[in-house]
Amino acid sequence: MRILLVGYGKMGQLVGELARQAGCDVAGIVDPLSPAHSGSIDDDRWQDVDVAIDFSSPEAVPTNLPALARRRLSTVVGTTGWGRHEAAMRQAVEGSGIGVVVAPNFSAGVVLFEAMVAQASALLASQADFGAWLHEAHHAMKKDQPSGTALMLKGAMEKAGYSRPIDVSSTRAGYIPGIHTVGFDGPAESITLSHAARDRSAFARGALQAARWIQGRSGWFTMHDVLGIGRT
Repeated sequence: MRILLVGYGKMGQLVGELARQAGCDVAGIVDPLSPAHSGSIDDDRWQDVDVAIDFSSPEAVPTNLPALARRRLSTVVGTTGWGRHEAAMRQAVEGSGIGVVVAPNFSAGVVLFEAMVAQASALLASQADFGAWLHEAHHAMKKDQPSGTALMLKGAMEKAGYSRPIDVSSTRAGYIPGIHTVGFDGPAESITLSHAARDRSAFARGALQAARWIQGRSGWFTMHDVLGIGRT
């Protein structure tokens, strides 16, 4: 499988490093801010590319995704922070025949963690004495705050029926790959669920897994679809 890397920051570089292990060849890199930039999305050299993987920036996605749709190039989007443009992006993709996998976090463990958090939220929704909180910690260079994963978890809690306020807080420091903790605190006891990434390779491997899965499919998908995990 030939992939086009759109964005060549830390995540894009890691995807490139792990591509060969996943049976993928990197056809090119689209990142005007990187010395590795090898052409724009519209470059004719990408005719034989199978899937694009976008780890660019929130500002770039609204330009990148319609351009990739025009090329009929299925895409995996790991960039976060562009949620307000989602409706427009879905419209741009609709009718193009391509498949798109969008996820704030490509770790299989995080997708399973979300399901656990949703189930816990459903159980505690009727327990009025328990208040909820959510804390996420990432490296100092991460731009969006709170993280896309934190917002995904909060949304899962609310959809599961937890209607009381959920306090959300963030930490940006050092080189933390990603830690997400959800807690429910009662008058005399607490329940805590936590997921910690040891390094970023889980995200890169998940993105490559999604790239293989999306081939031959059309529509808008998430990692739940890729992993075959139903939403709670």
